[in-house]
Amino acid sequence: METLLPGSTGPDVKLVQSLLNKIGYNAGPIDGVFGPSTQQAVIAFQRDNNLLPDGIVGPATWSIFERLLRGYDVYTIRRGDTLYNISRRYYTTVNAILTANPGINPLALAIGQQIIVPYGIDVVFTDIDYTYEILELQIQGLRARYPFLETGTIGTSVMGKNLYYIRLGRGAHEVSYNGAHHANEWITTPVLMKFIENYAKAYSTRGNIRGYNITNIFNSSSIYIIPMVNPDGVDLVTRWPNYTNPTYQNAARLNTSGLPLPRVWKANIRGVDLNLNYPAAWEEEKLLELEMGITSPAPRDYGGEAPLSEPESIAMYNFTRSHNFRLVIAYHTQGEVIYWDFMNLAPPESQTIANIFAQASGYTPIGIAGEAAYAGYKDWFIQDFRRPGFTIEVGRGVNPLPITQFDSIYARNEEIMLLGAVV
Repeated sequence: METLLPGSTGPDVKLVQSLLNKIGYNAGPIDGVFGPSTQQAVIAFQRDNNLLPDGIVGPATWSIFERLLRGYDVYTIRRGDTLYNISRRYYTTVNAILTANPGINPLALAIGQQIIVPYGIDVVFTDIDYTYEILELQIQGLRARYPFLETGTIGTSVMGKNLYYIRLGRGAHEVSYNGAHHANEWITTPVLMKFIENYAKAYSTRGNIRGYNITNIFNSSSIYIIPMVNPDGVDLVTRWPNYTNPTYQNAARLNTSGLPLPRVWKANIRGVDLNLNYPAAWEEEKLLELEMGITSPAPRDYGGEAPLSEPESIAMYNFTRSHNFRLVIAYHTQGEVIYWDFMNLAPPESQTIANIFAQASGYTPIGIAGEAAYAGYKDWFIQDFRRPGFTIEVGRGVNPLPITQFDSIYARNEEIMLLGAVV
């Protein structure tokens, strides 16, 4: 994480502001500007944690912030400790500690024994812009809190960032959801991450979500989620215009639209639109690009020199082919619609499932896409597997959609993500 001081701006400032507000320090509005309120909150936090109260978020302050952002502490048992007393100290619950420490015997705690103690705050923040670093911290935190989660990578991006997956469940019925194929549609990442957290929390307490028994779904289905397909592009958008890495600076030069980069940038860091890079009528898509005068890397709508030219799309292709997915959902942001067909190749049940999703969300089911008619991920899945594949456009407005839309978007999609595992 970068060092922050008065005058700093960007997503890391929003992250600090959100965290400080959540734990009782008034950092002011979450606006991404390190102003006087944020500085005073940082100073108060530093004093309470025996740090130099200089109001600068450097390595020492970040080390404590990052522990809080991961959402847990590694605690060493002392004489007289009980899980109940420890839970009260951390504003958490005994069940949360038991979940994070499988096999622990609360009646036989040993002095010097180390345990994971979750804090009493959620790991997934839903009021901030996302970056790859934030995603990594949250995955680490969720994995520590909920050891039953399976996490891993399906490949790496152009810049070497991990393309993470998280598996919910252990059942033979496999489905997969993904987000942020498009860089300025990064809001789909926290939607998926919050679902992971809510699902894991419900499973750990044997609870329900919207009347669905999560234990039953966990045992019968496996939901594989790739929350950020395009991490390089997401960082390009959310860190704009504060670039220190020349790779970002070079990519940003491709934006000759005259509009702010976040409004137009959908592509990966090489200027290839990943959702136009799959082998599903890619040649037809290329003809459309030529008609629009798109012949080289660009912020959007350039499908590459060949299908699967990019490491991100190759990773998605190989990961999908290595599983037996009953259905897939690709999350995007514009239109509040559910696309369910591709060149009339979708099985008859696809429309039925799309209608079920529509009833749960209020989105409109549409068979044939307009603007992005070819070479998308769900297009390729339908074409090659002849199984249900869906592109769900979760909102309306100018990309990137403001994070203030998160709550309404999440509310409309939570049941879809549960239904996907049972239909």
